[in-house]
Amino acid sequence: MRSQILLLSLATGLLAGCTVGPDYAGPPKTASDAAGAAFVRADAGTTSAPPVADWWKTLGDPQLDALITRALASNTDIRAAEARLRQARAALGEQRANSAPKASASALYAHAHIPGASLGSSDSSGSSSSDLNLYNLGFDASWEIDLFGGQRRTVEAARAQMEGTEASLADVQVSISANVAQNYLNLRDRQQRIALGEQSVAMQTDMLALTRQRFDRGTATAADVAQAESQLDATRARISPLAAERDAYLNALAVLTGQQPGAVDADLSAAGEIPLPPALVPVGDPSVLLAHRPDIRAAERTLAADTAKIGQAEAARFPRLSFMGLIGIGGTKISDLGNLDDFVAVGAPQLSWSFLDFGRTKAKVGQARATRDEAEARYDGTVLSALQDAEDALARFREARVTVASLARVRDKAALTERLAQSRYQAGTATRIAALSARNDLNRAEQDLVSARAALTGDYVAIQKALGFAWR
Repeated sequence: MRSQILLLSLATGLLAGCTVGPDYAGPPKTASDAAGAAFVRADAGTTSAPPVADWWKTLGDPQLDALITRALASNTDIRAAEARLRQARAALGEQRANSAPKASASALYAHAHIPGASLGSSDSSGSSSSDLNLYNLGFDASWEIDLFGGQRRTVEAARAQMEGTEASLADVQVSISANVAQNYLNLRDRQQRIALGEQSVAMQTDMLALTRQRFDRGTATAADVAQAESQLDATRARISPLAAERDAYLNALAVLTGQQPGAVDADLSAAGEIPLPPALVPVGDPSVLLAHRPDIRAAERTLAADTAKIGQAEAARFPRLSFMGLIGIGGTKISDLGNLDDFVAVGAPQLSWSFLDFGRTKAKVGQARATRDEAEARYDGTVLSALQDAEDALARFREARVTVASLARVRDKAALTERLAQSRYQAGTATRIAALSARNDLNRAEQDLVSARAALTGDYVAIQKALGFAWR
């Protein structure tokens, strides 16, 4: 008997070390090998130094810092992603617990009155009956031995899914920080353009009044007055949508930081400067992007989980061995519960094997392998899309710097023209309308430069989002 138990234990141990299904060997190299040693669209304005995690701090804007900090702590999408992570961790704990034996205890008291049966008692009419009390305490346990590693593959898949959920949380954090920064830039852009537009309205109002005076004196035509009125109306019309967009960005910033619309108006209602990116932007290289971008990490963990699920499906091909044990004490009197000599003990190993399932298990294995192949294709696609995002952002940032430099020169020339017009006006060789017109041209050049600066910093934000930093 002892030799049989020893042989059974040895065979069980050897089988328990067997794990069916493919072992995960890491992410495929097909897409990552396509990444070069450096970004193709990087130029002299970028460096291969590692990117900064808290990249928004490089913009030097305390209000933006405070908004992103609050968003990372209170944004509802982040809170939902954190809840999904807790669910995934609990699911992993459940699968680990499923590998351990299951045990339960029970206590029973039963009273039965059985008419027509005689256990030595009868009523006054002579009919027989029986009363029976039953007391029992029991303990049972069951354990399925993971002979072929199906449960180990299940735990492996749950762990990979949990790690993928962690990466998805990081991806939400990256997106939220970038969205806050972009909405903040848009807000500052609209505020400055509204202020400049209001200045333009004031200047064009003066120009219209002067044109009407000239018309009254006969030195201007009705067409000149109509043109001045049309320009003023067009400028006013451009301000209204800017004001609506300003309010929308204020609302967006409030919601992104977990607050109701209007909550940030008091802090951000005053127009502020548009923060500019550093002169030299660290972007690392494609290998840094592949290692840190959260959606790539999430896709890789999904691939690992789907690989483990192949073994989980294949384990159903093989026999299953489980043990069940039962111990109970009791009797017809409550004092019998203390009689440890009278107890029932049952030990029952069970071997089951669904060897004839008409291809069901084979079909499930085929589904698992196809799901794994789909996950690999999605991983490759995620890598390529990430590289494209980074290259696109770098290209836009490069051209945005050129645009800002060009518009800065336009603004400087408009400023020079405005100074000369003012000098001629003061010298009496030019009209006030000509001086106001030159100042209005400078105002339009300032508005174009403001928009270009906001777009430049927005492209800087897009680079940081593409690189995938800012997660906690």
